[in-house]
Amino acid sequence: MKIGFIGLGRMGGGMAANIVQSGQDVTVFDVFEPAMLPFADQGVAVAGSIGELAAGSDVIFTSLPGPVQVEDAVRGVGGILENAREGTVFFDLSSNSRETVTRLHKQLAGRGISMLDAPVSGGPAGAASGNLVLWAGGDKEAFELHESVLQSFASAPRYVGAIGAGTVTKLSHNLLGNMIFASIAEVFTLAVKAGLDPLDLWEALQFGVVGKARPLDHAVKQFLPNQYEPPSMQLKLGHKDVGLAVRMGKELGVPMRLANLVHEEISEAVGRGFGDLDSRSFMKLQVERSGVDIAVDPERLRAAVDQATRYHQGQ
Repeated sequence: MKIGFIGLGRMGGGMAANIVQSGQDVTVFDVFEPAMLPFADQGVAVAGSIGELAAGSDVIFTSLPGPVQVEDAVRGVGGILENAREGTVFFDLSSNSRETVTRLHKQLAGRGISMLDAPVSGGPAGAASGNLVLWAGGDKEAFELHESVLQSFASAPRYVGAIGAGTVTKLSHNLLGNMIFASIAEVFTLAVKAGLDPLDLWEALQFGVVGKARPLDHAVKQFLPNQYEPPSMQLKLGHKDVGLAVRMGKELGVPMRLANLVHEEISEAVGRGFGDLDSRSFMKLQVERSGVDIAVDPERLRAAVDQATRYHQGQ
């Protein structure tokens, strides 16, 4: 099996190096020629163009800055679409857009080329060490057939659904992370303005409900199964506490943009009669507004939690 790897930047360089170290037959290409020199020095084949690489590869990987660069690599003059052979499998490891991925998938399929969107998470250090998570969307059979190659540079490759599912997972992951970070900044600035030492606060929060578990653990008992009774804490009590925190922010002159939004959301939920339900029941409003249903079967949820627990214990 001949593998072609396009994009040897901070992420791609590490991933390509790990594929090479696994003993695979690899050809690399990057528009920035110096990025190819370390590979050439090791005797790795270096292509003169994307088209040359695509024409000689059974499996193609791209690790590029974003949708524009992926589009150009696939549909540009001399690109993958023009040169890859029928039966080629193409994994895009970039952080891409769902629209771009689904459109390119359709165009490539017309030429008999199977595309999977397979973005990764773990940063340059993870790319270098091989400790990445990879989320793949597309043809499941193609994923399973090439899983051993994926495992050469990603410790946790996961198939997550049809084409576009990998991109949706990656963007959801990064969005959630940044929203959490914004919340941490708001809460800590409030506490410091009120006189607390930030490290003292961090240490103290480790012992509370929020600090004892990973953020996603808090979605398991109420939100995912859509079960808000019996309450572990009533929403009306949470409404009171958030209101007191928002008031403290006003007294201290601390901007509380996120807290104000949360307070408004909880106030609406209490007004809708959710006050005696669990304190997380205000999350039902977003589900309702979005026009989706979220109610995971308890057996599926337990199995997923057990699997996640085993994974984290093995880290």
